[in-house]
Amino acid sequence: MRLSRGLRLIFCGLALTFAQAIIAAPADDIKALVEKGDARGAYEFGRKHPDQLGNPAFDFYFGVAAIDSGHAGEGVLALERYVVNFPENFNARLELARGYFVMGDDQRARDEFNEVLKAKPPAAVVANIERFLDALRSREGTYRTTTGLFVEAGFGYDTNANGGVSGSNINLPVFGNVVVGPAGVKTDSKFTWLAVGGQISHPLSPGLAVFAGGQLDAKLNTTAGAEPFDQGNIAVNGGISYFKDKNFYRLTASRAEVSVDYTRFRDVNSLSGEWLYQLDELQSIGPFVQLAEFHYTGNNKPRDAEFYAAGIGYRKAFIGNMQPLFTASVNIGKEHNTEGRPDLGREIYGGRIALAITPAPKWAVSVGGTYQNSRYEGPDVLLATTRKDDYYAADAVASYAYTRNLSLRGELLLSKNDSNLELYAYRRDILSFKVRYDFK
Repeated sequence: MRLSRGLRLIFCGLALTFAQAIIAAPADDIKALVEKGDARGAYEFGRKHPDQLGNPAFDFYFGVAAIDSGHAGEGVLALERYVVNFPENFNARLELARGYFVMGDDQRARDEFNEVLKAKPPAAVVANIERFLDALRSREGTYRTTTGLFVEAGFGYDTNANGGVSGSNINLPVFGNVVVGPAGVKTDSKFTWLAVGGQISHPLSPGLAVFAGGQLDAKLNTTAGAEPFDQGNIAVNGGISYFKDKNFYRLTASRAEVSVDYTRFRDVNSLSGEWLYQLDELQSIGPFVQLAEFHYTGNNKPRDAEFYAAGIGYRKAFIGNMQPLFTASVNIGKEHNTEGRPDLGREIYGGRIALAITPAPKWAVSVGGTYQNSRYEGPDVLLATTRKDDYYAADAVASYAYTRNLSLRGELLLSKNDSNLELYAYRRDILSFKVRYDFK
């Protein structure tokens, strides 16, 4: 039986429409999964439809899903195919640049980011690109000399500038109720903060680099009566780092001098080692060790000690809304008194967790918690009781990048030290606001 020409055209049209629908359906489905935020589901869906690779609409969303789910290599291949067909789609070029960044292809990432910037995208996109460019600059230290310098100023309020007890009347073993002198009772104060610092990194060969840095800062109390607790710090460091495959090693030597009321109080010399292993594109884990010497001056000389510590840290980044970054670490340490005072030596156990997010362009927010347990090695020479402390702290930081170089930051620290000897128990909270300029 022969069909009329009109019927044949109708059937051909229906067949073409059906074929187009078959092609479009997977692209629509993967698009829906990506827009819903299910990158892993979208990637797994894409892997089940290899016949769709090469379809531009499918390639774009599969590329985004692959990068967001930790498969940057596949995502870059898909997005490269898309950009060949649509070079003027700067959304695709931005995603491709992000893929190159995740893969560690710094030069191609920089080229693509700069191409997007030439199109003068919205301010939010520019701010996001600048963060990537800053991260690229930081990574460039593995193959070219990089330097940095910053200045910082601010102000704040400290509820316990001298780390004193809450009240003048306390109860102590052996002595019973005693009255603490004014210098030992907590003193609150407003303060001014000033800091300047810098660093330099120079590669010796692929993956091998030497680095050095330093910082000078001062916390100057402005409330009458709190001036004797002004504190200054001078710190310098230097070392060597090595990066190969998924392993990063760093050895650092440092020296810090702390002064109180413009009088040298304590020197710290330390040597630390770190090994960071990249589990995948989003996770890393690694141990660290530290050796240090504490040297005090004046009446605090009996506190001289050697310090040993070790621990392990974990870090996981999440690609998605607000780009969360989770970190955690645990550590143990021993402070061995070198002046024959076991009551001033201690064993330390502690840990920390923190979460950082980017809630909006130019904004960064982090919160964290720290715990430290100290068990002293001998009874206090006057109180005949062995000291035991538990230290708790919660901190929060919010920063705003006003420009690429100028940033504003607010910091809050809530801390408490519990002790079985009331003389060493205290509460201290610090709120500060700072302005920082980075010379990049």
